Amino acid sequence: MSRRPRRTPRRLIAVGVAVTALATAAACSGSGSSSKGSKGPLVFGISADATQLLPWTATAVQSQQVLGQVYSTLLDQNAALAPVSGLAKLPQVSKDGLTYTFTLRSGVTFSDGSALDSADVTYSLDQVLDPGTKAVARSSLGAVRKVTAPDARHVVITLKSRDASLLTALTSVNTSIMPSDKSLDALKKKPVGSGPYAFKSRTPNQSVTLVRNADYFRGRPGLPSLEFRVIQDKNSMASALRSGSVDMAVFDDAVTARTAKSGGVTLHTVDQLDYHVLQLRADAAPFKKLDARLAVQCAIDRQQVVKTAALGQGKVVGPFTSPEFASDPAARPCPTRDPRAAKKHLAAAGEPKGFAFTALVPQGLYSSATDEAQNLQAQLADVGIRMKIETLDSSAYVDRWLAGTFDAAVALNGAGADPAPTYTRYFTRDGNFNKVAGYRSARLDKLFAEGIATTDTAAREEIYTKVSRELEDNAAWIWLYTGRSHIATSTRVHGFEPVTDVSLLSLWKTKLA
Repeated sequence: MSRRPRRTPRRLIAVGVAVTALATAAACSGSGSSSKGSKGPLVFGISADATQLLPWTATAVQSQQVLGQVYSTLLDQNAALAPVSGLAKLPQVSKDGLTYTFTLRSGVTFSDGSALDSADVTYSLDQVLDPGTKAVARSSLGAVRKVTAPDARHVVITLKSRDASLLTALTSVNTSIMPSDKSLDALKKKPVGSGPYAFKSRTPNQSVTLVRNADYFRGRPGLPSLEFRVIQDKNSMASALRSGSVDMAVFDDAVTARTAKSGGVTLHTVDQLDYHVLQLRADAAPFKKLDARLAVQCAIDRQQVVKTAALGQGKVVGPFTSPEFASDPAARPCPTRDPRAAKKHLAAAGEPKGFAFTALVPQGLYSSATDEAQNLQAQLADVGIRMKIETLDSSAYVDRWLAGTFDAAVALNGAGADPAPTYTRYFTRDGNFNKVAGYRSARLDKLFAEGIATTDTAAREEIYTKVSRELEDNAAWIWLYTGRSHIATSTRVHGFEPVTDVSLLSLWKTKLA
C-alpha cells in the first residue's frame, strides 16, 4: 500500500533531550517526591531497558509497557479482559461471520498532530500480516484474507474462515496502529502514536521519557509526563520506592514487594495469566526424541519450583491459564515428580546415564528466572540430566530466543483471555514463532483451526482441552506455574486501577496528588 501525504499537523510536540540521573543513584539519593512536586513526572520503575520501540515486533514486557502508552489499538480490553471499543467501535459482523466492519472514531490524531484514518489502519494490519515485518501477532491474524478501507472512517476485515479470537487479537499492543507515512526505521528510534502519551526521549539503560498527548481521543491524560526508569536490581527498586524517587513499580516477588511497602507506598496484588515455563526446543538435538522430553517432564517437581523461586506465591498450571479455558495440570504425564519414570524415559531415549543441554536464562526481564533455573538444574541432576545455565542480559536473550538458536529457555511468557493468539504463533506449522518452540503436528494444526472457527464456548473448551493434552503428552514445553504480581504505588498516585495481568490501560487516568 502506498503512503499518502499528510494533512498539516494541528499541533507539534517539541522534542527535547531528557537528562536522567542513573537509576541506582536516584534510588539512593533520597531526593524523593518532594523535589518533583505534584506536577513532576510519574516515575515508573522497570527492570530492563525498553529497547524494542516498534510495537509490532516487541516481545519484552518492559517495551510493551512503554509502547502501550504511546500507541493505540483498534480495540481495547476492559477489566474483565473482554474486547471493548478503542480506536473503533465494536464491529458489525456479517451473518456468515467472515466480514467485520469497523467504524473509527472521528477526529483522532497522532501525537505529531496528523490525522489517523482508515489508511493507517489498513497499512498497519497489512504490515503485521507481512512475513517480512516479523510481527509478533502475524499468526494471530492468520484467518484474515484482506483489510480494506471503503472510506476514511471505515475498515473492513475479510476472513478466510471464522475466527472467534480476532477481536482479542486486535486489542494487543502488537497490533498497534501506526502512521502510514513514517518510515519504520524512524519509528524504531522515535515512536509516533495516538496513545495518551507521546515519546520524548530514551537514554539507553537509564530511562524513557513520555509527555502528555493533549489531544488523546479518550480525554486529557492525568500527568504532564511519564518516566520509565531502568533499575535492574529488585532491592534497589524497593529502596527507590521507599525514598520517593520512584512512584510505581511491579514486583513478581512478594518478599521484595513487602520491603518496598512503607508509610508512603501501597501494595496491590493481582493475578497473572502469564506463565513460567521451561521451553524445550523439539528441533534441538537433545530433545528430538519424545522420551528425552518426557524424562525432563517427569524429573521436575513444579510445586518445589513455586516454593523455591516464587516463595510459595504461585499456582502450578498447564498450557492455558485463562479462567475460561484453563488447563488441568493433573492431566499430564507425571503430574507429580517421578524420578523412576524419568529414568525409564531416559533408557527408552537411548540415554540411560542421562544427557546434557543448555538453557538460556534472562537477566533483568523478571526477578525469579535465576532461582527457577537453579532449582530445575538441581532436580534434573538427580536423574542424570545435566542442565547448563547460560545467563544473558535481556537484549541478548531476546535476540537468541527469537532466532531459535538454543536448546531450552527459562521464560515468563505472556498469555491472554483467548488461547489462540497466545499459542498459534508457537505451535502451528505456519506460526511465526514456531522455530522458537520447534514443535508442530498436523493434529495441532487441525485442533487450533477448529478452536478458532467455532464460537460456541463449550465446544471451544473441549477443543482446547485436546490441544492442552497434545502439548503435555508430547512435553512440547514444561509448563510450571503462574504467579501473582504486586503493584507498588506511592500514596501520591491516584486513579490507577489494578487489574489482572497488570494492564496499564488505566495509567492515562492516573494523577499525582
